[in-house]
Amino acid sequence: MYEEYELAASDGRRLQVGVLGHRSGTTVVVHHGTPGAASLVRLFEGATAAGALLVMVSRPGYGASTRRPGRNVASTVEDVDAVLDALGRERYVAVGWSGGGPHALACAALDAPRCAAAWSLAGPAPADADIDWLAGMSAENVEEFTLARAGGPAFEEALDAAAATMRAASGAELAAQLGALVGEVDRAALAAPRVAEMLASATGQALGEDAAGWIDDDRALLAPWGCDVTRIGVPVEIWYGGQDVLVPPAHGAWLAANIPGAREVHQPAAGHISLVVDNLASLAAAWAAVDTEH
Repeated sequence: MYEEYELAASDGRRLQVGVLGHRSGTTVVVHHGTPGAASLVRLFEGATAAGALLVMVSRPGYGASTRRPGRNVASTVEDVDAVLDALGRERYVAVGWSGGGPHALACAALDAPRCAAAWSLAGPAPADADIDWLAGMSAENVEEFTLARAGGPAFEEALDAAAATMRAASGAELAAQLGALVGEVDRAALAAPRVAEMLASATGQALGEDAAGWIDDDRALLAPWGCDVTRIGVPVEIWYGGQDVLVPPAHGAWLAANIPGAREVHQPAAGHISLVVDNLASLAAAWAAVDTEH
C-alpha cells in the first residue's frame, strides 16, 4: 500500500516522502526525474513483488518539499539520510531515473557504506564532462538548458510557463506533450495508460505551486555536483538507451567509462522512457537482491 509522509530534514525543512512495499525487505531509494515528485514511486511497485521497500523523496521545491535555494546534487544525501533515519532504515540501494540519476550517484559517492549500490537509468553526465553535453538532445531540451546556463528571468519564466501547461494535464495530454520531445519508441511507451497517468499525477504533484523545484534541478545539474563520481567505490550500473533524445547515449557512455567498475547496460533500441518501463521487472529483482546487511 502506498503511504505518503511529511518528514523533517536536518535543518527543519519539510520533505514529502512516498513509501511503498515491504518493511522487511531491501530499502530502495528511488530518485525521480526532472520534474518529478514522491508519488511517482508507484510506477515501480513491481519491486515490491521482489520484496523491496521503495522510498521516494520529492526534492526541495517540488510538491510539499520546502525549497532549498542554492542546493547542489550532493545536497540530496543529507535529505535521504534524514528520511531513512525517520523511517528506521539503515543501508539502502540508490536508483535514479533521468535527472534523478546524478542524485543516486551522489549517494553512492558520499554515503557509502550506508548506500550499498546504485543504478543510474538514462541519467546525465556532469556538465563538465569531456563530451558535448547538449549534442543529440531534442531542440526543446537544448533550448531549456541553454536558458538555464544563461540564468535570469527568461529561464525562470520559460519553466513557469511550461509548468503551467503540464501541471493540470491528464495522462493522455501529458503523453501528447512529452511525445513532441521524444522518439517513436518512447511515444509507444507513453501510450500505456498506466505509465502516462502515473507520470501525469507525479508531474501535477511536483508543479502544484510553481516551477521552483524544476528551476533548481536544472541549476544543480549544470553546476558542480559536489561529489566526484570517478571515485565511487560501491557497485554501480549505468543504463542508457541508444534512442534517447532527452539524455543522449554519450552521457551514459561517459559515466560507464569513468565510474570505477561500473556495469554498462546499453540498449540500442531503447529510449528515455522505454528503457525503464520495459525493464521494470528485471530491475526490481536486481534491486531487491542486493545484500545490504553486510
